[in-house]
Amino acid sequence: QVRLVESGGGLVQAGGSLGLSCAASGSIFSINIMGWYLEAPGKPRELVATMTAGGTTNYADSVKGRFTISRDNAKGTVYLQMNSLKPEDTAVYYCYALQVVDAVTFRYWGQGTQVTVSS
Repeated sequence: QVRLVESGGGLVQAGGSLGLSCAASGSIFSINIMGWYLEAPGKPRELVATMTAGGTTNYADSVKGRFTISRDNAKGTVYLQMNSLKPEDTAVYYCYALQVVDAVTFRYWGQGTQVTVSS
């Protein structure tokens, strides 16, 4: 089992920056992918950015050039630096981890942290 705990988030004006952190605890070995998803009111959860243990990243088109994901595999942490924030970035942001153990895939989610961007 893996537990994910997010920190960061909050309220910021458009054009500002925020950073999110997520720490994994428990059986963090074999965590392949860590990343972030967002869920805006009335909309399905969607990808923000992910990073594999090898460092390959994947970003949603809407955040490319503005958000940067980074990761510390040894610590089991993942970060999201968000710059040039827009009101449409307002959502609950969830940390995500995918772990493969003995060919079985496990997916984990954090509790979510609110990011609000005012215009």
